[in-house]
Amino acid sequence: MQTKSFLTREDAIRILDAARSEAHHNNWAVAISVVDDGGHPLIFERLDGCAAIGAYIATEKARTAALGRRESRLYEEMINAGRNAFLSAPGLNAMLEGGVPITVDGHVVGAVGVSGVKPDQDSQVARAGVAAA
Repeated sequence: MQTKSFLTREDAIRILDAARSEAHHNNWAVAISVVDDGGHPLIFERLDGCAAIGAYIATEKARTAALGRRESRLYEEMINAGRNAFLSAPGLNAMLEGGVPITVDGHVVGAVGVSGVKPDQDSQVARAGVAAA
């Protein structure tokens, strides 16, 4: 039987802290969600000034990255390139840039989703969180 890594509460806090620090450094009002490998929320924060919808979008971006085992932006790129069938993919509700998987020893153990600023800025904040994992 194989074993796999998983995110602990302390890991989730460290990831969120790093993402929040990146957002604060750039004065970006965002929502940040950290999920496990099944897309279940572990920790979440919506910074002051972030639109309420950001809470939902950030969590769905993270869930999409975790379940799909790839950055959520890749789905957006496939759809924009004409692969519209992905619009009906079950369980993937936020196929927008800003969801980044967390990989340990070649296995996805969770993801970070960010919403509130431009797509590449959302990804920048998410990647800062992933780097702390």
